[in-house]
Amino acid sequence: MIIINIFTVIVSFAFMEFIAWATHKFVMHGFLWTLHKDHHTKESSGFFEKNDFFFLIFAIPGMLLIYFGLNNGFDIMFFSGIGITLYGLAYFLVHEIFIHQRFKFLKKSESGYLNAVRRAHKIHHKHLQKENGECFGMLWVTSKFYKNTSQS
Repeated sequence: MIIINIFTVIVSFAFMEFIAWATHKFVMHGFLWTLHKDHHTKESSGFFEKNDFFFLIFAIPGMLLIYFGLNNGFDIMFFSGIGITLYGLAYFLVHEIFIHQRFKFLKKSESGYLNAVRRAHKIHHKHLQKENGECFGMLWVTSKFYKNTSQS
């Protein structure tokens, strides 16, 4: 049973990369662009952006799955919620701390993978409008972003 639970966490975590990509492409750069726009244009002068509301949108399903799964004896909902929540933690660490430096540490990396992630995100932010964007995911990047990553 423990193998199934671990597998559920891993699959839920991995599936969240697809959910994050689709939500970023079709919701954030779609009908909820008004919340995401300040993340691209830096309209916000404070620490928080309207874009930060997406944290709640993404956190609620994980919290609900954990809550209901806990009340059902640690069933599959609980472990799915754990996977979603761990993805949220990874998102915070990679996107907010490593890429955007909202907290001033983890500025440099010798990791080719992390530098490729940072490079792909820079390409995403080259587009200041909601149309014609690229690189909507966070943890999965194509091989073209691994070239010359030591210079990022």
